[in-house]
Amino acid sequence: MSSIEEIRTAIIADPANQAYTEQGIQPLFQAGSGAKIVIIGQAPGLKAQEKARLFADPSGDNLRAWLGVDTETFYDANQLAILPMDFYYPGKGKSGDLPPRKGFAQRWHSQLLANLPQLELTLLIGQYAQEYYLKDRRKRTLTETVQAYEEYLPQYLPLVHPSPRNNIWQAKNPWFRTNLVPKLQEKVSQILDK
Repeated sequence: MSSIEEIRTAIIADPANQAYTEQGIQPLFQAGSGAKIVIIGQAPGLKAQEKARLFADPSGDNLRAWLGVDTETFYDANQLAILPMDFYYPGKGKSGDLPPRKGFAQRWHSQLLANLPQLELTLLIGQYAQEYYLKDRRKRTLTETVQAYEEYLPQYLPLVHPSPRNNIWQAKNPWFRTNLVPKLQEKVSQILDK
């Protein structure tokens, strides 16, 4: 089994990532062998890539509030791992960022997850993560999948993206804040306080 740093080196050297490597762009993920929770997101946004830090934006503020953790805990790789479905900003599309590149998670996630033996919970943020990890266990819509979160525990917990653009969705789905978020915070606290 390759170490996390060996995998990082292989990602940088991968010809599929050559355009990023030539620009000096590093793969964005966070993983430590002691991590107890992993966050599977979509792909870094342009600001995250420029800052070289995942969720260093209002989405991250929302996500940390949902989890009930401070910034220090969130960026402690031995507490929380963060593995987007692609470790590089995929570019701009017609209506927002392009989706993560196909095949990227398939190539790298299992290798990295093999280095995280303490994992107790996988948070699946958004449709790409849920599609890949839940496969045919997903419901008809993302909302239905997130609403049925208890069906996927204790291994997985699906979430919507914490982007402020989803505030309208949250307003239409008050159960998310009143039911899911408190249970998420309780679960995160139980895991991290061990």
